[in-house]
Amino acid sequence: MSASQWIAGINAVAAAVEHDAAHVREVLLEAGAKNPRLAEIESRARRAGIEVRRVAQQALDGVAGGLRHQGAVARYAAARTWDEHELPALIEAAAGRALLLVLDGVQDPHNLGACLRSAAAAGVTAVVIPKDKAVQVNATVRKTSAGAADSIPVIRVTNLARCLRELQKLGVWIYGLAGEAQDTLYALDLTGNVALVLGGEAEGLRRLTREHCDRLARIPMPGGFESLNVSVATGVALFEAVRQRGAA
Repeated sequence: MSASQWIAGINAVAAAVEHDAAHVREVLLEAGAKNPRLAEIESRARRAGIEVRRVAQQALDGVAGGLRHQGAVARYAAARTWDEHELPALIEAAAGRALLLVLDGVQDPHNLGACLRSAAAAGVTAVVIPKDKAVQVNATVRKTSAGAADSIPVIRVTNLARCLRELQKLGVWIYGLAGEAQDTLYALDLTGNVALVLGGEAEGLRRLTREHCDRLARIPMPGGFESLNVSVATGVALFEAVRQRGAA
């Protein structure tokens, strides 16, 4: 991540102030706006020692870079970064119930943000994304994720296939979602250490990624469509795991 960037939107700014205040350099709020959530952000930011300024809407428009800011932007330094070498400790801490989301080449920041939001809601252990040929966590992702990008570990890996091999050595079952698979998602046992792997918007799972999955499965779609948007498929898959774990 760059040394400093602007994030925009009430949810994104509120999440940064709540979860990572040490990296929020300043908060700009729309002067004269009566939204109680802006007042809440201002109060929380001031308690955390963050500079808060009330400015004109035009000033917010200028720094938001085209994003819908809802009267709130923040200058944000590097958030907590996670290294792939931290995965073993995260999995061990999950005590046999690690749930990982692996995204193989998602390109659209809105899709990544929506995936992170579902991941946070499902209580995932970590989200794994490749460093190359995939969108990274930027201001758009933070806004779309409604704060999830700052509340769950997002781990960028250099070599996704190698990462999957390491996960298998740690006792994690790797399940890839593919429309042509014979098995269905609902036939999988998702109660232990599990990584759910979903492909990008254009190509789906890449060949090497498929080869490193223990099993491929599909989401049944009796309506006749071949595939779902990756963020929708992510929500379906993660909450099937949540359902199974709740019944286990």
